[in-house]
Amino acid sequence: MPGPVFPWRDGNQFELLIDGPEFFPRMLEAITRAEFQVDLELYLVEAGACAEAVVAALEHAARRGVRVRCLFDDYGSLAFNSALRQRLLEAGVYLRWYNRLRWKRGLRNLYRDHRKLLLVDERWAVVGGTGVTDEFWTPASATSEWHEVMVQMQGPVVSDWQLLFDRQWHANNRRTAWRPAEGFGLPRLPKVPAQGQGMGRVAYADARQHQDILHSLVRALNSGKQRVWLATPYFLPTWSVRRSLRRAASKGLDVRLLLTGPRTDHPSVRYAGHRYYPRLLRAGVRIFEYQPCFLHLKMAVVDDWVSVGSCNFDHWNLRFNLEANVEALDPPLTAAVVASFERDFALSEEVDLDHWNARPLWRRVKQRVWGWLDRLVVNLLDRRD
Repeated sequence: MPGPVFPWRDGNQFELLIDGPEFFPRMLEAITRAEFQVDLELYLVEAGACAEAVVAALEHAARRGVRVRCLFDDYGSLAFNSALRQRLLEAGVYLRWYNRLRWKRGLRNLYRDHRKLLLVDERWAVVGGTGVTDEFWTPASATSEWHEVMVQMQGPVVSDWQLLFDRQWHANNRRTAWRPAEGFGLPRLPKVPAQGQGMGRVAYADARQHQDILHSLVRALNSGKQRVWLATPYFLPTWSVRRSLRRAASKGLDVRLLLTGPRTDHPSVRYAGHRYYPRLLRAGVRIFEYQPCFLHLKMAVVDDWVSVGSCNFDHWNLRFNLEANVEALDPPLTAAVVASFERDFALSEEVDLDHWNARPLWRRVKQRVWGWLDRLVVNLLDRRD
């Protein structure tokens, strides 16, 4: 059965944290100050200076008697070496792995836990898109190789994040990969408050069982009145998202996409997503490609509604991954998100249709090849479902 649809809760405090040098010290400080509980759920965990700092903080907390639980994706943590794992276990950290890789599971190995969540003492949380790797943060550096954001929060919404973590922690013992459930009806999305201060809710996806996170975004896109700004590093949006973006632009909204430029960890995904550019540009959508470094953040603002988290809103994420975003209606957070977008737009190159049509042949060939392969794999998986 699908999980709960979380309600809107008021009375929360939110803060946008931009890039590893800002959010990792906050996270380490929260772990250091923890009184009784630390829960950490991550996809990408790799040995390095960042992991050393995080492991040391978790060790310290566990040895002080704090209950520390870590749920790491098995595939995403392949580079998290055995020495670091053993240090956590010897300190008393509870360590679990989502969907251990097994040859006999075949395509079920594709199901991954892509969430990024830290909870401390059931009253403090940070949610976003980071991993524990040196690309996001090295303790000696004031800059980071990958551009990312996290949202720090306190208030009633933290109890829902705790419920989400606890649900997955216990479910991890019963089954390792979420699979589509048959014959259920999804609860309705809660109505978005007309306005509010400190309003927030948990939006999530449990692979294909529950796509509250996608339905909520599409509803926001379809109800926008002024602006729709969306940032994602892997632009392979679902058909419903593409249609909603085009409709919003045709209605005269300020529709902008902030996408990764040539600096990316998956060039093939970037080229596959290029096939969507022409139709979106013709509809009036503005597309910006970020230049300084790899843009890894996943963030949206529609009028005053904000969504930040792990979900790229693409058909791969929503088919196979556990995802989690915080949605908020909070003027200070919205202002911070808008300011972040504006800074990033200024550091990006805007793609226009004339220049796009004049792009070199080699780029056209890469777009067609990778786009064709992406469509082929998706069609094969659709037939299998």
